[in-house]
Amino acid sequence: MQLEGKRAIITGGGKGIGRGITTRFLAEGAEVVVVQRRPLDEDLRGLPGIHALEADLADAAALPGVVDRAVEVLGGVDVLVNNAGMMSERSVDEITPAEWDRMIALNLRTPLFLVQAALPFLRDGGGSIINTGSIEGIAANPQHAAYCAAKAGVHGLTRALAVDLGADGIRCNAIAPGWIASDLSEAYLDGMPDPAAARRALTGLHPVGRTGRPTDIGDLAVFLASDQSGFISGETIVVDGGRTAKLPTPIDV
Repeated sequence: MQLEGKRAIITGGGKGIGRGITTRFLAEGAEVVVVQRRPLDEDLRGLPGIHALEADLADAAALPGVVDRAVEVLGGVDVLVNNAGMMSERSVDEITPAEWDRMIALNLRTPLFLVQAALPFLRDGGGSIINTGSIEGIAANPQHAAYCAAKAGVHGLTRALAVDLGADGIRCNAIAPGWIASDLSEAYLDGMPDPAAARRALTGLHPVGRTGRPTDIGDLAVFLASDQSGFISGETIVVDGGRTAKLPTPIDV
């Protein structure tokens, strides 16, 4: 049990990547508060060690109260996982200030102010902050200018937090996932003219021969939350099956 006795707050921990992190934390002995706008799925609610808080994480004024409520349940906090986020597609000539602000608010502003609210508790015994970045903070897909900017900001914020909080015994790292299978990604592929061909092409982008699973991210998050990663801080670790390491050839284009 790598996380036995650890108390964790995981935002957006009920679906997709967040669920992969939550299930791995629970399996490794952590007690977890999942914070998100929607209720937890029934099968998650019944697991030992899990608690749920419903909150609008884009509301910065609500964040101190969210952390206080989580600490009341857990009795403290050792790990903060900033996973909640959003993505939408909009061309550069169409994006509006309101859409930009909404993307930055949840993906970038919320992690900073959740950290700020959690600091008094993390400083009690040191702790680990884990931010969910993206390979789109390193490269870009079409019509993702705001999302790419937000995730690149998460990577920069991670380094800054590691520098500023290291003297308090607090580490901060980011995980940059690639393509991770989820209900949304499957719906996207199903909407293609030839879903089977799209899946083959997608698999071909990955040297490991498959796309990612939420628990692939959860496995790394467990390590970064554990005492075994005590000398790792300020890093953004790419988890993408080698996709961004592979240079395209003419046959791929």
